[in-house]
Amino acid sequence: MHALFTVFGKEFRENLRDRRTLVSALLFGPLFGPLLFGLMVSRMLNQSVVEADEPMRITISGSEYAPGLTRYLQAQGVKLTVAKLSENEARAAVRRGSALVVLIIPKEYGPLFSAALPAPVLLVADSADSQTRKTADRARLVLAGYASSIAQLRLQVRGVSPLLAVPVAVNEVDVATPTGRAVVVLGFMTYFVLFAVLMGGLYLAIDSTAGERERGSLEALLSLPVARASLVGGKILATCAYMCISLALSLSGFVIVFRFVPLDKLGMSANLGIGTALTLFAICLPFVPLGAALMTLVASFTRSYREAQTYLTSVLLVPTLPIAFASIYSLKTQAALMFIPSLSQHLLMTSVLKDESLVALDVWVSAGASLGLALLLMVLTARHWRRETMLG
Repeated sequence: MHALFTVFGKEFRENLRDRRTLVSALLFGPLFGPLLFGLMVSRMLNQSVVEADEPMRITISGSEYAPGLTRYLQAQGVKLTVAKLSENEARAAVRRGSALVVLIIPKEYGPLFSAALPAPVLLVADSADSQTRKTADRARLVLAGYASSIAQLRLQVRGVSPLLAVPVAVNEVDVATPTGRAVVVLGFMTYFVLFAVLMGGLYLAIDSTAGERERGSLEALLSLPVARASLVGGKILATCAYMCISLALSLSGFVIVFRFVPLDKLGMSANLGIGTALTLFAICLPFVPLGAALMTLVASFTRSYREAQTYLTSVLLVPTLPIAFASIYSLKTQAALMFIPSLSQHLLMTSVLKDESLVALDVWVSAGASLGLALLLMVLTARHWRRETMLG
């Protein structure tokens, strides 16, 4: 143990002296990630609020054929731009962006409407453009409201109750809490947290293995009367220390940044205070030795600092891939998924952000699986360091 902590102290102090590496590992990843994420979320929320408050703008052609529909749209606060456009001209206008959505009312609209037959209208939009798609969706809702009101009036004129056209009344009950709705926005935060954890120990894992070999100091280190397991353990422990610092900085950054993100504008609230940050730190802590052992093992097989950087950059993506699958398939916390490191941490952190109670067994299984795999990787790393190829 004395040898292990001696190696730990040596590696910790040496990495502390490299200011550029230190800034990159402990400032760029842990602090830039929360800042970037916060700016993205703020921009998205502000855009949503602006879109909800701004009146809908539609270019309408043939308004004289449907005066009732035109008045209804204006009463709903829709800003209409009258233009004489054919279908091809409307398509071209939407493609080049001179019009978001074009509503074309043909000549046959009036006679068919008067005869109580389906009166056609043409809504021209570009579904590949997110802004146009949102305007088109709002336009469809307004047109559907107009069609529904006309249908009810026609039934009343004929002495038929409009309720006959509504056989089922659907009343929606939303059980989502403000914190639960916020996870729709904050769900990707876990990726930034785990990525920052790995970034915190990346350069030390490279420098203590491939860096030592490239400088020629590895041979002298291995010739010392110290067990290889102690050497490996000390290096991994130093990497874990910097990863924990990076994790703490990243969570602190998110706590500070989200105090300025206007989630309340959309009826959301971030369950992200100091207590939550401490809980997230505890959940991620078992992942730290796993990441450190994985990076140290991979870097031990490389011959130069640059080669180690190339391989470990790819390794950084491996623990974060399960998070992508969880987002795609909308995975929820399950006992079987707690055996998968990084995915289990993501699911547990998401539950905490939703302000849901954690199942103690899930937490212990997640921690045990991560620590068990970390121990296995440490044993494999120590065995590799006992080989003569380490001196080659």
